[in-house]
Amino acid sequence: MTVLVDADTRVVVQGITGHQGTVHTVQMKAFGTKVVAGVTPGKGGGEVEGVPVFNSVAEAVRSTGANASVIFVPAPYAKDAYLEAVDAGIRLSVAVTEHIPFHDMLTMYHYGRLHGAQLIGPNCPGIAAPGKAKVGIIPNVVFRPGRVGVISRSGTLTYEIVNGIKEHGLGQSTCIGLGGDPVVGTSFVDALPWFEADPETDLVVLVGEIGGTAEEEAAEFIQRKFSKPVVAYVAGRSAPPGKRMGHAGAIIARGRGTAESKLAALRAAGADVATFPYEIPGLVAARLDSARR
Repeated sequence: MTVLVDADTRVVVQGITGHQGTVHTVQMKAFGTKVVAGVTPGKGGGEVEGVPVFNSVAEAVRSTGANASVIFVPAPYAKDAYLEAVDAGIRLSVAVTEHIPFHDMLTMYHYGRLHGAQLIGPNCPGIAAPGKAKVGIIPNVVFRPGRVGVISRSGTLTYEIVNGIKEHGLGQSTCIGLGGDPVVGTSFVDALPWFEADPETDLVVLVGEIGGTAEEEAAEFIQRKFSKPVVAYVAGRSAPPGKRMGHAGAIIARGRGTAESKLAALRAAGADVATFPYEIPGLVAARLDSARR
């Protein structure tokens, strides 16, 4: 058992004929993912890297049994791409696309929830379970199968931290990059119960950043309902109030969403908190050793 994706995940790539869609189709296949279909309206009947291309997601699902999608469609069309996937019966989608308009994302979020579909993203690297499947753009080389779950709001920090865990001789069960926009399809509080229920996950690394209250909400959930060890890191400790730091959601306002408030909440919930990313593998190893005693 893993979280959301496994060896039976069958992926349709929406926007497969674009440069990013093609490049990451190759990488997902190299990871071992079953990429069974691509969709680009008007280009059905073709093929990209051995993957058949269809004109619609519904056609792709009927022909290949696809059960997950990854969206590389440009921002103005991403909403329609996601709604099409949901209407075709896809229940897991990863929106890699950035700059999706705020109101489009609100529609996507509520439409997916109404139909029992899970969206990861937007503006995210996706999800990966080493040895099983990857849906998104996280580099293949940073992974090693293991028992550490990773949930992250940051993109590149995800890669650095996952790679550090691997280099420390440990591995990952599932890694989820949530995305850092103000509205995302999946939050820490959504993801934590999945890892709690996953027998292949012994510990979770939670990677946050300034802005919003997602980390404080995660800390409250951890304190009340999460039984496994947590190691946490929050980026943006040196950011001045009101300063945007990369992600659209990473803005501090009126004293809320600061790194200090998030770190304090996570410590109070019992998480081991790293000051710098390179400390995380050591904290993970120590916490796992302590849990085994």
